[in-house]
Amino acid sequence: MRRLTAGLFSSVDGVVEAPHLWQFDSFDPELGAGMNTMIERVDTVLLGRQGYQEWAEYWPRVDAADPFGSFITPVRKFVASRTLDGELGWTNASLMTAPLEEFVADLKGTEGGDIAVCASVSLVRQLLFAGLLDSLMLMIHPVVAGAGRRLFEPGDPVTRLELQETAVTSRGNIVASYGLRSA
Repeated sequence: MRRLTAGLFSSVDGVVEAPHLWQFDSFDPELGAGMNTMIERVDTVLLGRQGYQEWAEYWPRVDAADPFGSFITPVRKFVASRTLDGELGWTNASLMTAPLEEFVADLKGTEGGDIAVCASVSLVRQLLFAGLLDSLMLMIHPVVAGAGRRLFEPGDPVTRLELQETAVTSRGNIVASYGLRSA
């Protein structure tokens, strides 16, 4: 069974939206090395419509020497969308052919490397609460963002997690990976 993972940059106050606005100089070599380790295991990426549209506009234009850019453009990508249809313009991108949870459950049963959820807070939440997300990595930066979308919302179900791994980087980032807690 393939592993489904997600990694999000987060502020101390839980903001996960637009980290480029508050990340400042806290992205350090350890975070870069961790991201490289993650992308070495991933051969499939899941995106939501908005994340797909933003990334399809940006990443194909980035210098081929960029480590993430050289990963994200050629990797196989599946997009969850109720509004997009037809062929997608970005290399190796296609629409999911079934409802999200059904599609992902089937995809996890295929051969291959890890599957990563990228650029979609909504997909991360939905897949976590559906019990399909194997690992949620939060890279918590030493900053209070003050405003922006948070991963969890009032009214979310109580969901017990267990710590899988933790590290502190040289610039004070806390990297914590969680999985669903077994009953």
